[in-house]
Amino acid sequence: MPILRFARRLLVLVCAAATVAAAHAATPTVRPETVGLSAARLARVTELMQRNIDDGTFSGAVTLIARNGRVALLTAQGVMDLDSKTPMRTDAVFRIMSMTKPIIATSILMLAEEGKLRLTDPAGRFIPALMTLNVTLPNSAGYTPPSPALTASAPMPGRIVPASRPITIRDLLSHTSGLMSSGASTLYPMSIGAGETLAQALPRLAAIPLDFEPGTRWAYSPQFGFDVLARIVEVASGMPLDQFLAQRVFGPLGMKDSFFYRSGLDARKPTLYQRIDGALKRVPDGAWMNGAYFSGGGGLTSTAEDYLRFALLLANLGELDGTRLLSRRSVEMLASAFAPDTLPGRNAGEAFGLGVRVVTDSAARTTWLSPGSFGWSGAYNTHFFVDPKEKLVAIFMTQTANLETRGQLRDDFELAVEQAVVGN
Repeated sequence: MPILRFARRLLVLVCAAATVAAAHAATPTVRPETVGLSAARLARVTELMQRNIDDGTFSGAVTLIARNGRVALLTAQGVMDLDSKTPMRTDAVFRIMSMTKPIIATSILMLAEEGKLRLTDPAGRFIPALMTLNVTLPNSAGYTPPSPALTASAPMPGRIVPASRPITIRDLLSHTSGLMSSGASTLYPMSIGAGETLAQALPRLAAIPLDFEPGTRWAYSPQFGFDVLARIVEVASGMPLDQFLAQRVFGPLGMKDSFFYRSGLDARKPTLYQRIDGALKRVPDGAWMNGAYFSGGGGLTSTAEDYLRFALLLANLGELDGTRLLSRRSVEMLASAFAPDTLPGRNAGEAFGLGVRVVTDSAARTTWLSPGSFGWSGAYNTHFFVDPKEKLVAIFMTQTANLETRGQLRDDFELAVEQAVVGN
């Protein structure tokens, strides 16, 4: 009887999700079996998300799985807002945070193909204040420098010296620059004022030492590394970032609901929550979302269906529905091991490419993803991956900030998707 009750509950969940999807989805779906996926096994993906909703991990989710370029699963579960109980919808617009980064990396590669920049260019070519930077080194000489507040001693011992070389575009794309990478740089305040733009704010980074010598290790730069890249896109293209993306990426790909700031979409924007004392509590957007600052590190809003268009562009090696944004070789470069798993800071079996993590050894990484798979996640618990070998693209989107278990959920999601593959 317990097994029968579980099966009935699962069937209800799948049917309910399909009903919500049909009400809002613009993307046509196919029977999973027509693309080599098992419908019964795909139900495990839906059940995974529902368990997390029931446990209060997030209020709702949209999940999308495509194979061979065709959507086999598009579901909306839970609610967009806990107070109003508004059902989640498949066209909900999510704050995708660091899933902005692969889009910025793609923009950089587009400009590189046009000869407007090189991956080896120093960031200072485009933002002169960043040409010469300092770096915090371990305090092996016994010297304790003054803190940012110029008090007697620094909270974190170290010595500050000129960096051995400038940070490059490649360093920033692969998170090997040391720029605001959560080390000693956290002692230095860097906030975005009301109405400030990238051009106004980013030169202040020159006063903040790097966390390590460029290229010597991997450490994630949550925001400012890719904010610098966003400004480089602006300077190299001669266009504000929002206009560049609208004209060069979103428009050509048909991504109609991807943007930095747009009014009138409150009904489609899920409430942002954070788990505090075991419960979901409403939290505000970050102060840097000021209406003028186009954060390349995490400023975009998008839908699962829109992001699928971008992910399919990468899965198809730079072309989608007759529109080519990148050469085949550029996409292969994006998913190459620029920061190998042997570099300090990386995980075994997982390298970092240009704006995306790259699986290099499934066994060493203990992941069901095929070698060569790539993707990235967002701080508000969104995630996507492309598995070129299995011709899979998978996305989930929720809105819970700083979720401690989001890495575990990512791994569980990837397994649930991959185990549904049963044929070619």
